[in-house]
Amino acid sequence: MLNLLALNHLGWRPFFQQQLSLDELEDCSVARVMEHHRSSYELMSDEGYMALPANPNYPAMTVGDWVLLDREHRLIRLFERQSLFSRKAAGSRVTAQLIAANVDTVFIVCSMNQDFSLNRIERYLALAHEADVEPVIVLTKADLCDEPEQYVEQVRQLDSLLMVEAVNALDISSVEVLMSWCRPGQTVAFLGSSGVGKSTLFNSIFQENSQHTSAIREEDSKGRHTTTSRSLRCATGGFLLMDTPGMRELQLADCEQGVEQTFADISEISSQCRFSDCQHDGEPGCAINAAITNGKLDPRRLSSYQKLMREQAINGASIAERRAADKQFVKMCKTIQSGKKARKHEM
Repeated sequence: MLNLLALNHLGWRPFFQQQLSLDELEDCSVARVMEHHRSSYELMSDEGYMALPANPNYPAMTVGDWVLLDREHRLIRLFERQSLFSRKAAGSRVTAQLIAANVDTVFIVCSMNQDFSLNRIERYLALAHEADVEPVIVLTKADLCDEPEQYVEQVRQLDSLLMVEAVNALDISSVEVLMSWCRPGQTVAFLGSSGVGKSTLFNSIFQENSQHTSAIREEDSKGRHTTTSRSLRCATGGFLLMDTPGMRELQLADCEQGVEQTFADISEISSQCRFSDCQHDGEPGCAINAAITNGKLDPRRLSSYQKLMREQAINGASIAERRAADKQFVKMCKTIQSGKKARKHEM
């Protein structure tokens, strides 16, 4: 029988429990993926930690997933996810890469220095909105910034309802403002590029040096990869924190709703254009161009919106084509194998 109290501390929800039958409640166990290595998954259940050897026949799993196991701790199936972060795999590979699953809140971390980028924040926001996960913008290095409020105001202009906090990641008392999102049973993930202070922030919330940290390059404020793999850790407060490697390349795919929600102001203005298929490129009666002319819309924001919409559409189509090709190849292999078996029986 499942120990629900112990599972609740791991982020267990009625959403997952509703996916279990009565027999499974009695005879099986559930566990959460805490780390993913090349040859295995590190799981935690109400019985403690265990390792699940990787198998090419398993469904694609990532940190934060819930799995159903038999009495010998063999995988039965993967639970339906409540939320999922994914991106196009870095480089030339036409595949989707899973980042994290079943996250409640995401801290989008950006530093207040030369590496500050509204475009990058919008990119992460689109990812969070597509996953239907609450985003909190965490601006770090407040101790090294003369006017942090200027950065906070720039982010708030993206969306007046956005939660934005400026902190000194080295100061535990400064980080205290983030603890309202770190409630028992909640899963909080960190997203951001290298050098923004994710691992330092992670350590301050845990109040221990569990994650290695590195200095940034002074000439351009760029960071080095400190965290090299995704991992989920249980805090003494009963919540879970997930640190992720810095992403130098975050390519969106199949993220149209997330982009539209991130740029809701543009969607609202464009609904007033004379033509429903207006491209906002000099057409008569274009409300977007009018908003830019009268200063109500930043041209940078329109450019960012158009870039992300093109990118997610192209990447989404490429990944869909690759999946279709893979399915066709598998089908062809099965046909060939069936033909060989049939000829063998005829002999």
